[in-house]
Amino acid sequence: MTYIPAYLKTYPNMNTSSPLHISMNRLYHGFRPHRHDFLEFSFVVDGRGSESINDDRHQMLPGTFTFVLPYQVHELFTEPGSTLVLYNCMFSMDLLLEPGQDDGLMDLIGEHTLPPFAQLSGTENERMLFLVEDMYREYNGQEPWRRTMLQVRLKEILASFDRYRRKTAPGQTAANPFSKSRTSVWPIIHHIHRHYQDELALSDLANRFSLSVSRISEVIKLTTGQTFVHFLHDLRLRHACSLLVSTDMSVAEIALEVGYGSYKTFSRIFRETKGVVPKEYRKTKLSQQKMQP
Repeated sequence: MTYIPAYLKTYPNMNTSSPLHISMNRLYHGFRPHRHDFLEFSFVVDGRGSESINDDRHQMLPGTFTFVLPYQVHELFTEPGSTLVLYNCMFSMDLLLEPGQDDGLMDLIGEHTLPPFAQLSGTENERMLFLVEDMYREYNGQEPWRRTMLQVRLKEILASFDRYRRKTAPGQTAANPFSKSRTSVWPIIHHIHRHYQDELALSDLANRFSLSVSRISEVIKLTTGQTFVHFLHDLRLRHACSLLVSTDMSVAEIALEVGYGSYKTFSRIFRETKGVVPKEYRKTKLSQQKMQP
C-alpha cells in the first residue's frame, strides 16, 4: 500500500487513568482512511454502507460489529441517500493488559486469521445492542463504580463478538495483508507495551523473539508505520501525559516513571513531540478540565 493515511493519535479520555471513549455517530459521507495505535470497535444501528480494513471490504448494515486492531488502515463509506448510524468505542490496549492476570482478551488481538467483523442478527443482535447501549449510558453517567462497570461491559462485548465470529466464520479465512510478519508481530508489540518503562532496545527484542535486529525493526515499522524509537516514545509520552494531568508527581519523577533516565532527554522529546514543555502541558490541560461543566 503506497498511500499513507492519516495517523490519529487522540480521543477523549486518552490521557487519563481510564482511556476509553464511546460515542454515537452519524456518517453522511463516510470517514477518510486512517490508522491509530489504539483499539476500536463499532456497531451499526441504522443505515447502509461499507468499510475497508487493510483493503479488505465488508458491508456495514444494522447489526454489523467490527473490531479494528491497532495500526490497521480502515475507511468507511456511506451508501448514497443513506446515513450510517453507529456506535464507536476507542480504548487503550492497556485495558486488556491487566497486571497479575492472564493475557485474557489479548488473544483477540492475536486472532488475525479470523474476520474483523460479524453480521449479527436475531437474538445475538438484540443482546449486542443492549450491551452497547448500556455501555453508552454508563459512560455518560456518573454512577458509583462507573469505571469498573465500563471495563466489565467492554470485555463482555468483545467476548460476545469473538464467540459469535468463531461460530459463523467460514472455514477459509480471508487473506492476511501482513502475512509476512503477523505470525510474530503481536507478541512483540505486546511485549513493548508491557515493558516500555524499562530500558528496551531492538537487540533485547531480537534475543527474546529469536529474530534479527533488522527483521524486528522491519516488523515494527510495517505494523505501526513508525520506527521502533518513535513507537517507544509514543507509548512513554502517552503515559507521561496521563500522569501529568492525573497526579501531583513532579516532572522529574514522571520522566523516571515512564522510562527516561534523564529529565533533560524527557523534556526535550516531550517538547519536540507535543510542542510545549511538560509543565506547560500540565497547566493547560488542568485549566481545560476546570472549564468543563
